[in-house]
Amino acid sequence: MKHLCGNLTFWDSNFTKHTNLPDLPACFQLSVLPWTPCIFLWLTAPFYILYLKMSNRGYIMMSILNRIKTALGLILWIVCWTDLFSTFHEMNQNQLKPPVYFITPLVLGMSMLLATFLIQFERLKGVQSSGVLFIFWTLSVLCAIVPFRSKIMNASQAENDKLRFTTFYIYFSLTLLQLILSCFNEKPPHFSTVVTDPNVCPETTAGFISKMTFWWFTSMAIKGYKSPLENKDLWSLNKDDSSELVVPNLLNEWEKEKSKAQSEQSVKDQAAFRKTGPGAEPNHVSVSPEEEVLLSKQKEARQPSFLRALLRAFGPYFLIGSAFKLLQDLITFVNPQLLRMLIDFTKQRQAPSWWGFSLAFLMFGASLLQTLILHQHFQYCFVTGMRLRTGIIGAIYRKSLVITNEAKRSSTVGEVVNLMSVDAQCFMDLTTFLNMLWSAPLQIMLALFFLWQNLGASVLAGVAVMVLLIPFNAFIAMKTRTYQVEQMKYKDQRIKLMNEILNGIKVLKLYAWETSFKEKILQIRQKELNVLRKTAYLSALSTMAWISAPFLVALTTFAVFVSVDKDNILDAEKAFVSLSLFNILRFPLNMLPNVISSIVQASVSLKRIQDFLSHDELDPESVDRTNTSEYAVSVVNGKFSWAKQDQAALDNINVMVPQGSLLAVVGHVGCGKTSLVCALLGEMEKMEGQISIRGSVAYVPQQAWIQNATLRDNILFGRPYVEQKYRCVLEACALTPDLEVLPGGDQTEIGEKGINLSGGQRQRVSLARALYSESDVYLLDDPLSAVDAHVAKHIFDNVIGPEGALKGKTRILVTHGISFLPQVDNILVMVDGRVSEMGSYQQLLKENGAFAEFLRNYSLEDIIEDEDITDLLVEEEEEEFPEDALSNHADMVDNEPVVNEARRHFMRQMSIMSIDPENPKKMSRRRRCSERKHPESPTEKKDPKVDKLIQAETTETGRVKLKVYWEYAKAVGPLLSLFICFLYGCQSATSIGANFWLSEWTNDALNKSTTTTSTRVGVYAALGLSQSVLVMFSSFTLALGKIQAARKLHETLLDNKFHTPQSFFDTTPIGRIINRFSKDIYVIDELLPSTVLMFLGTFFASLSTMIVIIFSTPIFALVTVPLALIYFFVQRFYVATSRQLKRLESVSRSPIYSHFSETITGTSVIRAYGRNSAFVLSSDMKVDENQKSYYPGIVSNRWLGVRIEFIGNCIVLFAAVFAVIRKASLSPGLVGLSVSYALQVTMSLNWMVRMTSDLESNIVAVERVKEYSETPTEAPWIVKDRQPPADWPPKGNVEFVDYSVRYREGLDLVLRNISLEVRGGEKIGIVGRTGAGKSSMTLCLFRLLEAADGHIVIDEVKISEIGLHDLRSKLTIIPQEPVLFSGTLRMNLDPFEKYSDEEVWKVLELSHLKKFVSNQSSKLDLECSEGGENLSVGQRQLVCLARALLRKTRILVLDEATAAVDLETDDLIQSTIRTQFEDCTVFTIAHRLNTIMDYTRVLVLDKGKIAEFDTPTNLLAQKGIFYGMAKDAGLV
Repeated sequence: MKHLCGNLTFWDSNFTKHTNLPDLPACFQLSVLPWTPCIFLWLTAPFYILYLKMSNRGYIMMSILNRIKTALGLILWIVCWTDLFSTFHEMNQNQLKPPVYFITPLVLGMSMLLATFLIQFERLKGVQSSGVLFIFWTLSVLCAIVPFRSKIMNASQAENDKLRFTTFYIYFSLTLLQLILSCFNEKPPHFSTVVTDPNVCPETTAGFISKMTFWWFTSMAIKGYKSPLENKDLWSLNKDDSSELVVPNLLNEWEKEKSKAQSEQSVKDQAAFRKTGPGAEPNHVSVSPEEEVLLSKQKEARQPSFLRALLRAFGPYFLIGSAFKLLQDLITFVNPQLLRMLIDFTKQRQAPSWWGFSLAFLMFGASLLQTLILHQHFQYCFVTGMRLRTGIIGAIYRKSLVITNEAKRSSTVGEVVNLMSVDAQCFMDLTTFLNMLWSAPLQIMLALFFLWQNLGASVLAGVAVMVLLIPFNAFIAMKTRTYQVEQMKYKDQRIKLMNEILNGIKVLKLYAWETSFKEKILQIRQKELNVLRKTAYLSALSTMAWISAPFLVALTTFAVFVSVDKDNILDAEKAFVSLSLFNILRFPLNMLPNVISSIVQASVSLKRIQDFLSHDELDPESVDRTNTSEYAVSVVNGKFSWAKQDQAALDNINVMVPQGSLLAVVGHVGCGKTSLVCALLGEMEKMEGQISIRGSVAYVPQQAWIQNATLRDNILFGRPYVEQKYRCVLEACALTPDLEVLPGGDQTEIGEKGINLSGGQRQRVSLARALYSESDVYLLDDPLSAVDAHVAKHIFDNVIGPEGALKGKTRILVTHGISFLPQVDNILVMVDGRVSEMGSYQQLLKENGAFAEFLRNYSLEDIIEDEDITDLLVEEEEEEFPEDALSNHADMVDNEPVVNEARRHFMRQMSIMSIDPENPKKMSRRRRCSERKHPESPTEKKDPKVDKLIQAETTETGRVKLKVYWEYAKAVGPLLSLFICFLYGCQSATSIGANFWLSEWTNDALNKSTTTTSTRVGVYAALGLSQSVLVMFSSFTLALGKIQAARKLHETLLDNKFHTPQSFFDTTPIGRIINRFSKDIYVIDELLPSTVLMFLGTFFASLSTMIVIIFSTPIFALVTVPLALIYFFVQRFYVATSRQLKRLESVSRSPIYSHFSETITGTSVIRAYGRNSAFVLSSDMKVDENQKSYYPGIVSNRWLGVRIEFIGNCIVLFAAVFAVIRKASLSPGLVGLSVSYALQVTMSLNWMVRMTSDLESNIVAVERVKEYSETPTEAPWIVKDRQPPADWPPKGNVEFVDYSVRYREGLDLVLRNISLEVRGGEKIGIVGRTGAGKSSMTLCLFRLLEAADGHIVIDEVKISEIGLHDLRSKLTIIPQEPVLFSGTLRMNLDPFEKYSDEEVWKVLELSHLKKFVSNQSSKLDLECSEGGENLSVGQRQLVCLARALLRKTRILVLDEATAAVDLETDDLIQSTIRTQFEDCTVFTIAHRLNTIMDYTRVLVLDKGKIAEFDTPTNLLAQKGIFYGMAKDAGLV
């Protein structure tokens, strides 16, 4: 320094610290201060310039701002060098100056030039606001303030150096100006998206300060506060985060990785081959044992690593975040050091107060810097996570479009969707904490280093406690995980059963079985709650460990410290600095195990994703599309298999299809017809031979693939809409009549998998798609099997056949329909994967080979009989059903009973749905499906919208009403709730007490107090341990309360739902009720209590901080009010905005997955039509749409964090400043206490806002459950004083007196003034056109509908006066839809176990089920699957019959099954009823009139009134309505 400054002093502590007017020595002012900013600039410049070179955002036009900045930079350079030249001038005058006068101006001048260059370079590269220069100007101004002050102080001595004095002032004012100017933004660069995008994200144009503090987000926070955000309010996604950049980037790296692995592999292969050497014999290669090992090793040579691809694609960006994290870790340790100085300062009574103030402001500065840096780090991590997710989803989606069938078999749709949702999410969560992997050890080491300095070896005692707590926490985590799995199991069981109950609620009501099923649900719920209780106790223990860990550590350390050596005195410095270091330690120690377990999880996910992405892909070259021969399709010597190692499914295939001909492919089930079509599409592995196809292909798969889009979009499939052509296509495919039935015509939204179309309609839509595509070659895989006979004929004539719309195109038709074969050009007969013969119909008949055999099997009589039956059925059902509802004729030809069964079942469901709006089908049906999308019932069409409104209602009303919190507190128990809060208060009090005691203890050293060390340690330990006991106790009480609340809320909900009238279930989609039972109950069980726990914890922590600071420096109370106000506002803005962002994000998430699972099921269709890229684009758009709402969600957390932590930092500042002011009256212990509390407050404040937000979103669940627990209920199940006698009804007389009924309030009457009398034992048939009110009559008997007027009397008892169960248990119904519940067969027949096994077997025999049941291994305990899927429909109907036989009541109602049962089963049922229910009163709703021709009387209803009521013979003679119906049915 002597050389540099000559005789100027560099440092003198008397001059600086020990004085009331401090100043820095001249040499220091001339060297260190000006050099600091320059060193910063020169160090960062090379990296910054490199970064700018890489990124190019377009250039910015020269603006006034830019010109001023540049000019100022140049003036600064001139000013600095003026100094330099003046020094040279002085040298000439022989006034020798020390070297520093040359060096400093030179360095400063060069730096100003560099800064000016950067200003221009940034403009050319399109940077609107520069961070580097902003920091440079800030440092320059800060470093110039001290010389500025001392120059003013020493102004009197400045006479001799006027020039330098002036230049310095000019320099200072110019740098200040530059700093102010660098806060402003440049215009956006030319040609950037900013200009064109209407809703651009302000981040792209935000300045440096705005980015650091996330100020640019404020506009959205305000918007979200004023009104709930909607999709249109969201900003567009930044280009860098969008799929179109992220996904290709990742895929490129992955491709590189794959090709690298392959090239390494091939090099090794060659090497291994060479090693065998030329000396070996040519025919068999000799291999030595070592080489064999080598070879086997090398077979499993390295797979391409997806991890490397990820690192290359996202690593660099992530590393910026890591750099921020490193900085933040280092700054974290500044505050404890400053705290030590502050406590030290309060001890020295004579220390100048400016020193204290500067320490306080330094603390504030360090905290502020730490806040800004930490949130930048988080921002980088979260954005990386977001890009990772986008990249992974994109990669998986693209891969799923090209994987082979073999690969598809190894992973189900669900698994692949999981890769997308769960595994991608797993990575996303990991990125946030990944830096903890190196940062936690670093923080732990630094903390231990400082602690060691502070307390010496006794630190090890504290560390030992921490280390011991790790296995304890790990054990708890392990147990919790196993409990969670168990609980999931019970939850799934409960939801599954609940779903069944809601689907079959009508049957439960009709049979009066509710109580039995309610018991079943409550049993499962009890098990679930037991597991929950265990989990809750465990979490109480872990909470205790987490809260009392820092205390235990401090206790052991301090106790060891004072007892090891008599000279060790615990003073305030040691105690509170150690405490703040222990608090720093707590976070990394708790995070490490979590991070490691997430890494393990992510590595599993990585493996799964890597395996999926490494699957084989279909060979696009396997089908030759450049065919020029006269054949449109040709296969030569084809041999194909489904997977490489499988045996060939097709062998020796030779097919030539001339241009424009129609080839039919026939053969038995499983002979390889579909495989042939797949081979032509290139979906199979080609083992040998070649395929060529000329032109484009259209494909109609056997199972139609329908997208969740409008009907029109399904047909257009991405092609432009041409009205004329479109109409012709609809006409040809017989879709025009269906459009009239669908609620929105061709704009009807089709549900997933085409759920609201019948099988036949789906098949025809699929065909229409092919027809509209106007391709050259049509591959039709059995499109006619799913449609009715006459529709099939229509389609063949108008589309496929020689005169159809496709004539002149090449068509390959797989078919079972023999009637069409004479009209095709060629027939190809497949037998066991080979072509057995091929030729025209006539040729093949002459040859008398396999084809003739095939025809003989389905001999002519069969065909004729089949036609007859079909015609008969069609006639009988014509007025009942639109065409496709009926199970098709192909069933007879189609020896696939299983498929058939499923299809029939499906048809039946569909027949329920595709109903003509003009003639609403039987009411009960209509009500069965009002929750599905379906053409009539106006309530339905509004329903989806209503649904949204209802949800919006409960979530968007802004603040949740206090009443809801009170509801929850009531469920927990009001006294218990108060007690929990009281316990939390106590625990905070003990914690404060312990720390106050510590501060007293630390003052012992100063006050020479006589209290013994053991007393101090003892009381400290007692207070601390009582805190942990209280923590545990409060957690336990909270656990008890939460279980109680969960039980109570679920029970009231369940109870109410069983008592709810049927009409509620007709108007409410089941999904919405299930949601209450699954999602909302889950929130009440698990999320809500933990949120409450965290909220109470953070609330009391923040409160105790305030109390401590106010106690030590009462003046602090003044500052709390403004701080609390700011806090409140920030919190309200945040909660309103983030709640809505969360909703938008979850709403936009599910389309990604549903679109994906839809795509996977339809890959072959998508590929056949060549629509891959369109689907990829669509998926990308859905992902981007989701990220669009996710990104502001991340930023809102950062925005909140910066603002709340700023308030926390202000608390630190004021606590320190007031401590300095009141230094005289405060002991060092109290200063340490209040400041160390203030340092902790930031965390609790931040969490408190998050918890408030979560609490508000989660408490909504209570509101929603409450809403459904209070819906109006039906009449009581049992009316005590009106119970009918046990043998009621003795005779079975039924009388309707002036009876009217309507479905729901506000609807028209369905039955009007009906009066009739039925004597016991009569058999009454009820008939009438659709919608006449037939089913309503039966529902009235069971009081599922309550009378609007009049009453029904059964054996002298008015049914409206007795309880519902008393009534319903005395009547029996065999419903139209046979509903079974999952459970044993025995349970399905007799849920209350009233009857003996003999009785059950007897009824099984009567209902023709005995043979079937006794053949089963489990007999009566045969497990029925959900909905009875493992029994055929006929068997289910027989089970319902068995139920009726078992109850054997006086009155039987038969709602005759129409499409459900084949004629044979129907005869069985009828004969059983005739014999077994001879003496009972029977009401039958008849569709097949022949069944009721021998009944006592027939009731004909018309428009809700009695039209005719007499014996069948009399009615026929009257030639009225009944006669007309009989004539239609061909009975007269």
